[in-house]
Amino acid sequence: MPKFLKFICFLAIGLGLVWLVTHNLTDKEKDDIFSSLERANYWLLIPVIIVGIASHWYRAVRWKLIMEPLGYHPSTLNTFFAVMVGYLANLAVPRLGEVTRCGIVARYEKIPVDKLVGTMIAERAVDMLLLLILMVITVVIQIDVIGGLFLNEIWIPIENKLGAAGSSRSLILAGIAVGVILLGIIGFRLISRSSIGIKIRALAHGVWDGIRSIGKMEKKGWFIFYSILIWAMYFAMMYLGFYCMEETRYLGLKAALAVLIIGSVGMIVTPGGTGAYQFLVQRTLMVYGVLDTSAYAFGWIVWSAQTLLVLIVGLGSLIALPLLNKSQEASGSKELGIKNL
Repeated sequence: MPKFLKFICFLAIGLGLVWLVTHNLTDKEKDDIFSSLERANYWLLIPVIIVGIASHWYRAVRWKLIMEPLGYHPSTLNTFFAVMVGYLANLAVPRLGEVTRCGIVARYEKIPVDKLVGTMIAERAVDMLLLLILMVITVVIQIDVIGGLFLNEIWIPIENKLGAAGSSRSLILAGIAVGVILLGIIGFRLISRSSIGIKIRALAHGVWDGIRSIGKMEKKGWFIFYSILIWAMYFAMMYLGFYCMEETRYLGLKAALAVLIIGSVGMIVTPGGTGAYQFLVQRTLMVYGVLDTSAYAFGWIVWSAQTLLVLIVGLGSLIALPLLNKSQEASGSKELGIKNL
């Protein structure tokens, strides 16, 4: 039930953003959107999908590198299938996919799930760091374009809200925050002495082992290489996607970087990025002179290509996992029987 409610909440946010963009459109603007969709060359999305699959494959390879210091060497295919099923789960509930893929590898590779969660957290931390670095680079090299967008759409509204809050209100909020922290400390001490607390500490220890595995890696150079390669492929997907529409073909590398970074935020906010991705991509492309209707159409095209990739490969992975591991178990049992003879 909590997962279902979470899904409904995030989906409502996404659909709300779709409504926010479309409810005031005139008939001409709606016709312009459908006209842009009809004129798009969808064959040019094939390279985008191929690069997307490659990026997911290298994500699986990179994940394997984090597991090696823990003494585990899972199959690359199993790891790749788990990653794709995880993306499939994320279409339903944001961040559910991380737990799902850990569970799959734990089941088929017999690796403790707590350690896998630690490796997943470490991997996501690296991705978040790279995303933040790319954000800074995007703003610095396009301070006149993206800097203004960030200032007007994010910083000034936050500053105004903080300025509107009186000093008394700020003191009340600070008092509440201190009270919550104190209650948390007391609750933690009480729970830590119970049997549940002992289990939680054991789980946390396993997760910490997974996180520390990055520092123990012998192939740190390869890990850095794959991390950069994954984001380079994400960037290539966006840049290649520009060529499917006449209205975006003239856009350059800087625009592709901006759309990638800001669109990535939309993919995190709602299930599969529904609504949020299209909205943020539209707002970004409008800064580069693309008409709002064409920008919105482009957001739907790229989002649909990525979602279709996840649906097809994710469902295929879900089917292939038991078949692949059943054949491996059968061959392993056969070899064991021959040895016994």
